[in-house]
Amino acid sequence: MGWRNGLAVMVVWSLMVGLTACGEAEGEHRMGGKEDEKRSAPVVEAEAVPAREKREWQSDYRIRVPQEWGEQVTGVVSRIQTSEQAIALTLDACGGDQGSGYDRELVEFLRKQEVPATLFINKRWLEANPKTLEELASDPLFTIENHGTEHRPLSINGRSVYGITGTPNVEAVVEEIEENQRAISERTGRKPRFFRSGTAYYDEVAVEIASELGVKVIHFDVVGDAGATWSAEEVERALMASRPGSIIILHMNQPHSGTAEGVIRAVPRLQEQGFRFVKLDEYL
Repeated sequence: MGWRNGLAVMVVWSLMVGLTACGEAEGEHRMGGKEDEKRSAPVVEAEAVPAREKREWQSDYRIRVPQEWGEQVTGVVSRIQTSEQAIALTLDACGGDQGSGYDRELVEFLRKQEVPATLFINKRWLEANPKTLEELASDPLFTIENHGTEHRPLSINGRSVYGITGTPNVEAVVEEIEENQRAISERTGRKPRFFRSGTAYYDEVAVEIASELGVKVIHFDVVGDAGATWSAEEVERALMASRPGSIIILHMNQPHSGTAEGVIRAVPRLQEQGFRFVKLDEYL
């Protein structure tokens, strides 16, 4: 087997491990409690009423039969459309028993180098790290976006991937998106515009529902750390394959992974090549 085939096998295997486990749990998940309860939530502007009542449009979707299932189905954005030397770092915070840590080294490097990033936050990670979430939301380098409530594949009929069962119906799709929308809005005072599901798998009907709810579904064209399972060398090599318009996926919830070191090595090299790092909301 050639090295390219070997690398492809490694990528698939790493994605399966990384997306299902998300590594070791660590972070503020044992903190919070009464002190956090006393914190007053930011004032959030009233949400606009959908063009149609939810009961009406949800019933329309219940009779649909999905024709697509995967990572890049119709309606999913995998790249930003630009001819500039612009690339977007996106950092997922998956949450849960195996993924509620905080890679402070990674985030502090981005701050020191003034490198912006779009942060996709899962509700479980938010609940484990409420103070950190508010701190990140107050930093203009970062934009907080929605990584789902229970970190599930987004499906209207319970499709599964990597052993993780997707949302079982239309109502569950809405809840997977909207419950975390409310949680992030209450903590940050800003309603997310972008959504990425747990595992990054969808059917095309669920993507349409996301659009109806006012969020754009974001994928990627560069796998940066395979669920925080890759070494620093592998992360560096993956990032150096970026092209103008690339969206890179990395993870900020695994401080013991090779992600931070790989990013620290790759970012200066990419900047030397003329690349500029951007947030998604600059282009989408």
